[in-house]
Amino acid sequence: MERREAEAIYDAGRERCVDFILTLAARYERLEARVEKLEEQLRRSSRNSSLPPSQDPPSAPPRRGGPGSGRARGGQPGHEGKSRPLLPLERVDEVVEHWPERCRACAHVFSEEERVEAAAVQRHQVAELPSIAVTVSEHRLHRLRCPLCAAETRAELPSGVPRGAFGPRFQATVATLAVRNRVSRRDTSELVGELFGADLCTGSIDAIVQRTGEALEEPCAGLFDHIRSASVVNIDETGWRLRGGKRTLWAVLTPQAAVFRIAADRHEREARALLGNDFPGIACSDRWWAYDYLAAEKRQVCWAHLVRDFTAHSEGLAAQNEFGEAGLAIAGGVFEAWDEFRERGNRARLIERITPLKQELRALLEQGARKSTKTKYHRLFAKNLLKRWPALWTFTLVDGVEPTNNHAERGLRGAVIYRKLSLGSQSDHGERTIERLLSASVTCRLQGRSLFAYLTDILTASIRGDPIPLLA
Repeated sequence: MERREAEAIYDAGRERCVDFILTLAARYERLEARVEKLEEQLRRSSRNSSLPPSQDPPSAPPRRGGPGSGRARGGQPGHEGKSRPLLPLERVDEVVEHWPERCRACAHVFSEEERVEAAAVQRHQVAELPSIAVTVSEHRLHRLRCPLCAAETRAELPSGVPRGAFGPRFQATVATLAVRNRVSRRDTSELVGELFGADLCTGSIDAIVQRTGEALEEPCAGLFDHIRSASVVNIDETGWRLRGGKRTLWAVLTPQAAVFRIAADRHEREARALLGNDFPGIACSDRWWAYDYLAAEKRQVCWAHLVRDFTAHSEGLAAQNEFGEAGLAIAGGVFEAWDEFRERGNRARLIERITPLKQELRALLEQGARKSTKTKYHRLFAKNLLKRWPALWTFTLVDGVEPTNNHAERGLRGAVIYRKLSLGSQSDHGERTIERLLSASVTCRLQGRSLFAYLTDILTASIRGDPIPLLA
């Protein structure tokens, strides 16, 4: 604005000046709010939000680490050291004896009669892979003509012979490389060629993966029933892609099972579809509103997420900073009490330590929820926690419930890497396939089972028409 324009407004009278000042004030408030929002976005990192560490901006402060010990890296002086243990003799395929030929002092040549042990034998074991190549069996189905009626009859494949070109162990190997090791179709084609001498195109590899997913339909249905009747579950969700479009990958885990499901979005209806309307157990999750259909007493809110939220507020100004710092101190006390409980297993002591922290947090949230200019930036967060208050402390009362949702996030980690490498799915059938493969992979890991052995079993049963081995 030039001077003559300002003078014209002033000469227009008092009302014109007041209107102009109010317009400027409203514009200033809008710009101030926009600047605050942009600054908050710049401050976002994996420390104070749900962003993964890979998306931290260059300006993000370094992640806090534990206090250093002051020692150099690696083994310390006086460290006993560890070496690979020797296998027992019953697991050794070949024993090769080596005797010295000459004395290293006087060069005397030892005879066979002089081969008498002077000390305990030194054992050295070498593990090696034999030359591996697939074995190809050809099944010839002969045709005969009946001498009585002249009808021709051809032999049929026995029940244990695959109708396709690959056996169950070979198919299980390909599926394991795809889902557990996240090897691409092209790399798998090269790998089986180099390791096993098998000529396999990418289309055949994809067909094997899809066939394995179809064989997992019944075991995964059993996993759904197991999850919905569990006493405690951890649930989380992350993004997915279908032909480039946005989708959501949901994961529900117990200590012994995992179910993955790809859905349209993160809506409440998808959580209901997974857990059911009348879920009897406790669900540990973040504060996402899709889980609000569950009663607060049936939930456990993740304290690791709360730490990030309090960290974000602690990086604010004035009252917001004080609120965040106080929340972080309380969260630190909660985790100290939980660590002691995990070590000693004394629930009465856990409740005793948590009780004053509950009172302190309650007072902090009630103060932060008051309508005031000082609570402008953390008021909604405080109200949100008060609304879910019982869900903050379920872990102190119920066995098997932890204060964090780390179990679900660890279960999702491999799926997220798979998504980044494969760019998601390209068809609805592909979504069902990867759901089942991920469920089987994580469930086998939780149960300490071999995924390769399990896939071999279900593919063998599918070929023979036997009952499919279940996971749950």
